[in-house]
Amino acid sequence: MIEQQHRAPELVVERTLDAPRELVFQVWTQVEHLERWCCPTGFTIPFSEGEIREGGWFRTCMRSPDGEDHWLKGEYLEIVPPERLVFTHAWLSSKHGRAAHQTIVTLTLQAQGGKTRLRLHQAFFESEAARDGHRSGWQATLDELERYLAS
Repeated sequence: MIEQQHRAPELVVERTLDAPRELVFQVWTQVEHLERWCCPTGFTIPFSEGEIREGGWFRTCMRSPDGEDHWLKGEYLEIVPPERLVFTHAWLSSKHGRAAHQTIVTLTLQAQGGKTRLRLHQAFFESEAARDGHRSGWQATLDELERYLAS
């Protein structure tokens, strides 16, 4: 009997943005932009630090509408302007707490006649529930990105 191979859950989110690829890449890689949009709708970013460069890192706090802080950290593994950004993503138990399970996010941007086709791939999750929670978070975050690009 052949044993079925277990596959860890992955997430893919795709969206076409009404902005040129260079601008979309810029708002993903410049702190002054990221702090204005890079969290789900209704959340804020009261704290963020890091170095956006290959080998660089980040640590961010996203505050929910009810005042709960969600800390995360990661490292930038690959930056290829204006088409690709790869970074790790791990939730923290507190501001300086222990990191939970780490995933890798790969963002690919493809120019499409003045617009940008964004593909976000995140792997690998410990459970389908974790993947699904990230799906809704990324969808809401990309809604914020669209609003920001339109402003």
